Amino acid sequence: MLGKILLTLAVMIIAFFFVRQRDMKGTTKPTRSTSPLEQPQDKTTSPAESNLSADLRLGAYMFLVLVIGLGAALYYFQWQDDHSILTVRLHSDGQAEAIVYHVYKFQLAERSFTTLEGILVTVASSERMEVEGL
Repeated sequence: MLGKILLTLAVMIIAFFFVRQRDMKGTTKPTRSTSPLEQPQDKTTSPAESNLSADLRLGAYMFLVLVIGLGAALYYFQWQDDHSILTVRLHSDGQAEAIVYHVYKFQLAERSFTTLEGILVTVASSERMEVEGL
């Protein structure tokens, strides 16, 4: 979790410095201080400002697509891992052979599980449980 936060912060800082550097390379026009009541007389934007705005918008959309794509891929891989089928063998003290069950990974708990057929099995303290496929 901490790695995800640090990666996000690193991308944001790099993007900030990239945009700031591009802004410094562009033409700078002198600014004058105006009071909040004064309205600027020239409402047109320079081509450099509109280009920067378009680049920022494109960068924001690309970042959004990247984040959504990574989230969807991680969700899919987690779902795929949870739906892998495991083999569970229960060894009881009084039985010579183990009982074999097939279980989805997400339905396997510490002392109980639900089989593919929907049977809820609780493991007794005298039984030994072996899980194959982890």
